[in-house]
Amino acid sequence: MLIAIPKEGDMVCPHFGHCEEFALYDTEKNQWNFIKNPEHVPGMLPGFLKKQGVQVVIAGGMGGRAQELFELEGIQTLVGAKGDFKKVMDSFLKGQLKSTGEVCSEHAHAGECHG
Repeated sequence: MLIAIPKEGDMVCPHFGHCEEFALYDTEKNQWNFIKNPEHVPGMLPGFLKKQGVQVVIAGGMGGRAQELFELEGIQTLVGAKGDFKKVMDSFLKGQLKSTGEVCSEHAHAGECHG
């Protein structure tokens, strides 16, 4: 399984579309890869991550439309994640991470929708 976490430095980015890069974790190879966020164009990232082979996205906050687009691509989303991205992944792999269902509604306040 390939899992994507949007990140800033070592932390989960509060809004997936505004991250500097995506940390991709391959559960079969137990390996991390990192790809730059190509750009924030509404509706583009679900298809982009699908082409990378991503099956799950773990994010801080995400708009409702983005969550719908990921669902249409067959990609599971978990939102409301906070903290160090590697610790978040560890929690997910242990079955301890639960989605809050949190929906961001304002792109202008993307950094504030996780809280």
